[in-house]
Amino acid sequence: MTLTQLSYIVAVATHGSFGMAARKCHVTQPTLSMQIQKLEDLLGVLIFDRSKQPVVLTPIGARLVEQARIILREAERLQEIVREESGQIQGDFRLGIIPTIAPYLLPLFLQKFMDRYPTVNLTVEELETAAIVQRLKEDTLDAGILATPLHDNSILENRLYDEPFFVCFSKKDELAQKKVLHEKDLPLERILLLNEGNCLRDQMINLCQFKAQSQEKTQRLHFESGSLTTLIRLVEQGSGFTIVPYLALDTVPVGNCITRPFAEPQPMREISLIVRRTYVKHNILEALRKEVLAHLPEQLLEYQKHKGRLIEFQWA
Repeated sequence: MTLTQLSYIVAVATHGSFGMAARKCHVTQPTLSMQIQKLEDLLGVLIFDRSKQPVVLTPIGARLVEQARIILREAERLQEIVREESGQIQGDFRLGIIPTIAPYLLPLFLQKFMDRYPTVNLTVEELETAAIVQRLKEDTLDAGILATPLHDNSILENRLYDEPFFVCFSKKDELAQKKVLHEKDLPLERILLLNEGNCLRDQMINLCQFKAQSQEKTQRLHFESGSLTTLIRLVEQGSGFTIVPYLALDTVPVGNCITRPFAEPQPMREISLIVRRTYVKHNILEALRKEVLAHLPEQLLEYQKHKGRLIEFQWA
């Protein structure tokens, strides 16, 4: 039994295909299939049901793949111990980030991180929260940046910053008369929401108590989008209002739109860098965390200080 064989069965389990797994492992499909067959012969069990497409794990195969993931993580940990001891920051790193954070946060730090750490090979994907968590557990992502808390004991959350919410509306809107807004001020029949599955949508609904109050009035426009930018463009045309996080304020067209803060206590979302609790690439992870914090806008950092929310964090 070899680590290579274990990596092959994990790849097939992850991708549901021998062909895709072979491409991801940079080997030919016959080579991968032969090694998996050898492992099955050695153990005397079938790991995959090949009669189905995509291929599925047998019950014993599911248990073996789960254990294989643990073994591979521990083997990776051996290399990471050496890197930590020597202070090396290098290797492959796969980051997932939710769409309502990615376009606003990534431009602040991403290129600077790549310039500072040229031996890190970084892959970044925009994914929804559920997909990031699932892929962390499958070892196809190293870390994620998203809104927390998740209430998942298998995930370690390192809060990066708290991000206040603002109301965005047309300058011709009646809301423009107010300098600070309360939830009760919002005409919920005109709210523009993000799609189902987007955590910012859930925060919008909770913030405005939308479920309870929206039944009292009839919405003339029902529009949902996966893009906060699209919602802002509709607001610009006077189609309603939406709620935007602090880092998105720079994307709001100044000429035709107005943003207003909420009254204290100002609602916010908590943004965290998350990993599995058994995660091993601590050097890269800490370098990424520091780079993000180093390039947050000064006003947002002052907000953290005002709330007493700046903290140091130890991964191990």
